[in-house]
Amino acid sequence: MDRLAAFRPLLLPVFLALLALTAFNLRINGEMADFKVYRTAGQRALVAAPLYQAGDGHFAFKYLPAFAVAMTPLAVLGGDAARVTWYALSCACLVLLLRWSVVALPQRRWSERSLILVALVLLAKFYAHELTLGQSNLLLGVLLMAALGALQLEAPRIAAVTLAIAVFIKPYALILLPWLVATYGIAAGLIAAGVLVGGLLLPALLYGWVGNVVQLSGWWNIVSSSTAPNLLGADNVSVASMWAKWLGPGTLASALAAGSVLLLLAVAVTMWRQRKRVAEPDYLEFAFLMLLIPLVSPQGWDYVLLLGTPAVICLIDRWRELQTPWRMASGLALGLMGLSLFDLMGRAAYGQFMAWAVVSVCGVVVAATLAQIRLRALA
Repeated sequence: MDRLAAFRPLLLPVFLALLALTAFNLRINGEMADFKVYRTAGQRALVAAPLYQAGDGHFAFKYLPAFAVAMTPLAVLGGDAARVTWYALSCACLVLLLRWSVVALPQRRWSERSLILVALVLLAKFYAHELTLGQSNLLLGVLLMAALGALQLEAPRIAAVTLAIAVFIKPYALILLPWLVATYGIAAGLIAAGVLVGGLLLPALLYGWVGNVVQLSGWWNIVSSSTAPNLLGADNVSVASMWAKWLGPGTLASALAAGSVLLLLAVAVTMWRQRKRVAEPDYLEFAFLMLLIPLVSPQGWDYVLLLGTPAVICLIDRWRELQTPWRMASGLALGLMGLSLFDLMGRAAYGQFMAWAVVSVCGVVVAATLAQIRLRALA
């Protein structure tokens, strides 16, 4: 019995590893369309070929050139080895994102296991979609949580470097840099700016100075030209998409989207100004800004809501301390956002559900609940 007890802590990790391997073999290995885009970009970077090509269509590379350079090690691997490596990295990032989101939460009310389990259930569809596509948001989430951990260990310079690196995974991470400067001073901002400049210049090692400028211009052109056509995408959950779906693309929808983004950012500022009401304010503010990423980015796809992991964990942990209307609203929002599954609802119902931008509204409700948590000085 004692020998069996010694192996008991390994049961859950082994089970999860077997589950991940089964999912990869049965479903994911034949998918990972976005990872193919990353690997192709890495292959192009190795020979200094243009990264942004019109013929790529929907599968165009939309990331900064430095990300293509970072993908070159996987580009030299065979296709199968590269997919397995990226999938294993993504699974590890999922474990770390959940674990760090719980461990970093100050004055936790729930047990670590309970919070991870509930968050995993509520956000499972976003994690699954991310892994199936071979996306990079889990890596982004881990880098952002690593930055938060560095701040909690009173190492703002390390946090600045980590946040700047995260920008090259997804430029969305820029939303956290003004907060870093406002909270930890101009020195942290200058360090982040230095890393950003270095990352922008890095591809010049392969492309030369002029070639790097051409690649950066190509990145801007492809991102700006692909934004409007994607607003009505079924899985787009940004507030820009929300208004476009309700009113149709146009000046009014754009104006209301801009106003919504400004309002959300104003809420973030208000939460920051109330930070002295709590002993450890960084977690909630960080979680709020991470949740805003898919809402304020015009190309915020539903699976990017996995960046809301710390927000969901904080809300779950403080849920019983909220007033009844907020408990009801946030509980309904979390349920609709995370448990609305295509396989259960069917194509027609799910299509209509997404056309009504219900998930976007749910994301806004969760963000408002986080603001309420700060207003009541619960975190």
